[in-house]
Amino acid sequence: MFSSAAELKALAPWKQRKTIVFMTDFGSADGAVSAMHGVADSVCQDLRLEDMTHEIPQFNIWEASYRLLQTLPYWAPGTVFVCVVDPGVGSDRESVAVLTASGHIVVTPDNGTLSHVAKKIGILERRRISETENRLKDSQRSYTFYGRDVYAYTGAKLASGLMDFESTGPLLETEPLMLEIEDPKIENSFIFGTIDVLDTRYGSLWTNIPDTLFFESGISYGDEVYVSVSKKDRLVFGYRMKVCKNFSEVSVGEPLLYINSLLNVGIALNQGSFAKTYRIGTGGDWKISIKKVDPVR
Repeated sequence: MFSSAAELKALAPWKQRKTIVFMTDFGSADGAVSAMHGVADSVCQDLRLEDMTHEIPQFNIWEASYRLLQTLPYWAPGTVFVCVVDPGVGSDRESVAVLTASGHIVVTPDNGTLSHVAKKIGILERRRISETENRLKDSQRSYTFYGRDVYAYTGAKLASGLMDFESTGPLLETEPLMLEIEDPKIENSFIFGTIDVLDTRYGSLWTNIPDTLFFESGISYGDEVYVSVSKKDRLVFGYRMKVCKNFSEVSVGEPLLYINSLLNVGIALNQGSFAKTYRIGTGGDWKISIKKVDPVR
């Protein structure tokens, strides 16, 4: 981690990395993503252009924020992330570029996309992108594709070293717009958390409860726990399940609790979609509680 923006800017690792990672809710059915790549390539043909995902559910800022946190730490310092989930495109919401304490740059609308990174990693400096100066030539009459015209263009200028970070625009002293993110806790023998996101392809629930807190409660692999999931105090699911190291420890179609690849508590059905079966979503409104079931004596 870097301790100051000055230290990070003195090294300017993005000039050596020359790498951009794109994330959007655009999908891949049309040419939108390719157009963003094309803009970056036109700025500098030496850039490495990679895609995190373009399958964020439309307008889902919460999931964009979480996926950014999920992925960013695994890329080397200096990587530039262009993240565009922008239901307010063309409005008065800010466009920003930020330096994270991990040494990355994120170019994004300031609409909550930075929430998880700001809370878990930290932001050293945040600048308002000048949307009149830092944008694709002759794009001023377009108000609905800032991902191409402003964010891909600005990200490429930064990653290529053709523009210093200070040149993105004025320094912002205020905090970024933050989504409400609750911390997990143990209270009266219950573990409380939220359903942050899905393991999308398989339908498992990924919570914000870290394995350290989970096992601190006295629960061990092989134990049985009672899990309840609710949305706005309405119970959606409540059932017992086993704490497992892998999915094969229960029968096909049976639920289980496991520790996912991010070392957080996950809830799954063996060879099934837990989220689809029980119609469970994600975000701050979706709560989970876990309690160890005492063995019958």
